[in-house]
Amino acid sequence: MNEERSSKKVGKAVLDAIKSGAPNVDLDLLPNLMDMSPASITENVHAINSLCKDKRQKFLFEQLVTHLHDFAREVGLTTEEWMTAIQFLTSTGKICSDIRQEFILLSDVLGLSALVDSMNHPVTASATEGTVLGPFFTEDAKELKAGDSIASEGKGEYMWCEGRIVDINGNPVPHCKIETWETDDEGKYDTQYEERTEADCRGRLISDEQGYYSYRAILPTPYPIPNDGPVGALLKSLNRHVFRPAHLHMMFYREGYETLITALYFKGDPYLKSDAVFGVKTSLIVDPVLVKDESKAKALGFKNGPFWHLKKDYVLLTTAQAEEQKQKSLANYYASLQ
Repeated sequence: MNEERSSKKVGKAVLDAIKSGAPNVDLDLLPNLMDMSPASITENVHAINSLCKDKRQKFLFEQLVTHLHDFAREVGLTTEEWMTAIQFLTSTGKICSDIRQEFILLSDVLGLSALVDSMNHPVTASATEGTVLGPFFTEDAKELKAGDSIASEGKGEYMWCEGRIVDINGNPVPHCKIETWETDDEGKYDTQYEERTEADCRGRLISDEQGYYSYRAILPTPYPIPNDGPVGALLKSLNRHVFRPAHLHMMFYREGYETLITALYFKGDPYLKSDAVFGVKTSLIVDPVLVKDESKAKALGFKNGPFWHLKKDYVLLTTAQAEEQKQKSLANYYASLQ
């Protein structure tokens, strides 16, 4: 009897909350919520979520709930497995900080980041391909002038980076904002050093009137993704390695153009075909040239030689072109399902 009274009190509290917080609720939906059998609970969740006024949000949650519930039924998810997953996600959240994003890392190793990026930035014949952002981007990169170095002295083998930013017709994209970041020769980003006081091996610059850019960097090296947290433990349990091939991150912003997030990978790297976060694309593999001329090195601002010369042009889509390409890609995908 006490349990029945308690249930009625809770039911009234729920009704009162819904009445006050969600006008025009169809209260006829609520009696269905009393049936919480495995066969009914999914439809009950859909029913209560149908009160959402945002159509896109409503659709997203309808599909999310459907697939989550179907997954649980398909695999016969146990209470212990469900709790393990909850604890894993809790641990993932706890290790996140202003300079460490474990959830992005989780998305990366599951291939979700690569999938979402590919869906939203479909390949075009002429534009530069994008790839995953990764968890190491920061907002505190130093403002640089053409030819400046993004890396402090002693961080690795010198590399000179230059090229142009153009549209699909070959016209320059002037005053394009560029973000670039990389690891040092120890395979670490600056944010992975406890004594970090300022940004290093990262910088922010702007292309000139002809779309040209240039800066000094270092040759990046392969490295293990952070594996001292939940994601690292997950990969170990899946018998997967934790390494990424050497790469140089680049990001481009310009009003009227689609933001390009990409990275360059280096020919011959042992992890090109097994990147832990599925970020490598063939079109993004480069082969810099080693220059041993000491006079050229010093003319570019290096203390001595040799240095690696990396020349790369980037082709941006306008916002309209990117949206058109995305719609075409989606239409082709849905047509393939027919």
